[in-house]
Amino acid sequence: MMTPALPLKHPATLVATWFGAGLLPIAPGSWGSLAALPFAWVMLKFGDARLLFLAAVLVFFVGWWAAHHYMRFTDAKDPSEVVVDEVSAQWLALLIANPGVWWHWLLGFVLFRLFDIVKPWPANVIDRRAGAFAVMADDTVAGAYALVVFAVVVLLAPIMHFIRGLFGGG
Repeated sequence: MMTPALPLKHPATLVATWFGAGLLPIAPGSWGSLAALPFAWVMLKFGDARLLFLAAVLVFFVGWWAAHHYMRFTDAKDPSEVVVDEVSAQWLALLIANPGVWWHWLLGFVLFRLFDIVKPWPANVIDRRAGAFAVMADDTVAGAYALVVFAVVVLLAPIMHFIRGLFGGG
């Protein structure tokens, strides 16, 4: 486990590392995204997409604060252990996920991780900027891209099922 720049019990560390998920040794961004999934599932299962969206916005702003304070104690432009940006953006990517459809969760996770790693424009431009806002914003763009592709797949899935049925594919 990685040692945080501030003590783990510091509020900025707790939020920035999403309660330590970002301190796991391999692929901290993926751990942050995975740690976001149960929270999103609960919000969608017992609330709705509006609750998840509001939570994503709230975590964006709280994460901006936490990342700013945490980054003051590091020399890194975007410390890998700061994963609150993945949490907020992962929630954005899952806004239309159905809590009872397992492939929604897998697809939402994979799409977000793909767009977060590839960083298509303008995420790549934002990623080159310094500061906590850029740390949060580039992932938000990746989350928005993932949401759009996810929505297209979810909308096309019944159509594809229908077409397969026409040709005897069940």
